[in-house]
Amino acid sequence: MSTSLSFRTRHDPSFCSEAARPWILIAAILASALGFIDGSIVSIALPAMREDLGATLAQATWISNGYMLPLSALILVGGAAGDRFGLVRVFGIGIIVFVAASIICALAPTPEVLIAGRALKGIGAALVVPGSLALIARAYPKAERGRAIGFWAASSALTTALGPILGGALLSFGGEAAWRLIFAINLPFGLFVLWILRAKVGQDRPLTDDGLDWIGAALISLSLGLGAWALTLLIAGDDASLSPALLGTGAALALILFLAQEARARHPMMPLHLFADTRFSAANLATFCLYFALGAILFYQPMTVIAGWGYSELAASAAFAPLSVFIGFLSGWVGGLADRVGPGKLVATGSALVAISFAGHAITAPLEAFWTLTVPLNCLMGFGMALVVGPLSTAVMASATDETTGAASGINNAISRMAGLIAVAAMGSVAAGVYAGPASFGAEADLPGHSEATNAAFAAIAWITAALSGIAAIVAWLGIAGRSEDDGSDAGQTEDVI
Repeated sequence: MSTSLSFRTRHDPSFCSEAARPWILIAAILASALGFIDGSIVSIALPAMREDLGATLAQATWISNGYMLPLSALILVGGAAGDRFGLVRVFGIGIIVFVAASIICALAPTPEVLIAGRALKGIGAALVVPGSLALIARAYPKAERGRAIGFWAASSALTTALGPILGGALLSFGGEAAWRLIFAINLPFGLFVLWILRAKVGQDRPLTDDGLDWIGAALISLSLGLGAWALTLLIAGDDASLSPALLGTGAALALILFLAQEARARHPMMPLHLFADTRFSAANLATFCLYFALGAILFYQPMTVIAGWGYSELAASAAFAPLSVFIGFLSGWVGGLADRVGPGKLVATGSALVAISFAGHAITAPLEAFWTLTVPLNCLMGFGMALVVGPLSTAVMASATDETTGAASGINNAISRMAGLIAVAAMGSVAAGVYAGPASFGAEADLPGHSEATNAAFAAIAWITAALSGIAAIVAWLGIAGRSEDDGSDAGQTEDVI
């Protein structure tokens, strides 16, 4: 939910003129919207994609994870690349890659081509996402930066809330292949952002000549890729041509090599010494558990509602709105509350509310009461996440020094995305294992027993996510709130990190 800046990022008067600052802000907002909306709309569109392309459940998980894998693995390198080669140069390349990949996705004739296009989009997003806030920090002086970032945050929350609803309307009324327009719409927005960068930016000077940790990026990509592949093969069952255990072993070895690389690298993408602080470790463990749970629900709930219960994509998209609305409107109040009571208590309370929401989904799934139970439970989830998002970032920042706040925030951001990646693959195996109906989980089928089997599979996922959210609450209470908490002011006082 958050985006980090390198600690080197600061206002540069030569970057753009004062008159050009609003244009840079617009570019940052549009670029962020492309990345934020992509995942949620794809989740809603998956039943239509599967129907149109004949994709299996395993392929559906890769349509999501094909994007999340490179984004999760490369986002830290993407941020450092902006410092090394020039922020606008790297950001612009990311936009070009993202838009080109969107066209591939829009024209994809098969699930395999769509997955490849999504992977290319993830690479582009890894270059764009870290640069959105960095553009604002480079363009605006410190005295004006807070207002600009506040406008960016509000606009991002609004577009994130409205994007899935508009996408759901398009899917509901546009026909079977309307999902392709969701990708095609990125072309004009991307071209507009590129025009702004070319016309409004002055000097784009690199801030460092430090090397990039490409070995670390390759190893973590290999580990996440093999791990996701192993989990996806479990969905295929006996038809799998490779052993999930063999792939899982390869993923573990790649992870060990990654940790060894980070311990000795001159410029590591993930400095391991940060985890020596208990609060930092606790905050990131809570992040992993909570965003694993959130990612699983947001991916598998739309398939349940659309393919299992028969609701339209427009109706299903309403389930996403409370999350963005609560976070957008309550962020200021929650920030002030965190200053008074400490971030750990809020993270623990919010995680507990999310756990209750997910347990409610597990209990009520057989009732198929979308408007009277599912949406209210998602409102509870949205309120819980509103208590978590800001304070969790505050806890991470408070555990870091001024020199490491950028790396600390970047690690937390990457971990949240890795959690979503692993969640989609792992819970796909759960859904496939529990589903005992006549078709496949997430496939549209008007057959006896399909709805009941879908509900049972989603309930199993919801119980697991409720347990993980409860673990996040315990970790936050003992590991953050249970220790002497910084009030978060140190993070807010740093000049170079937002």
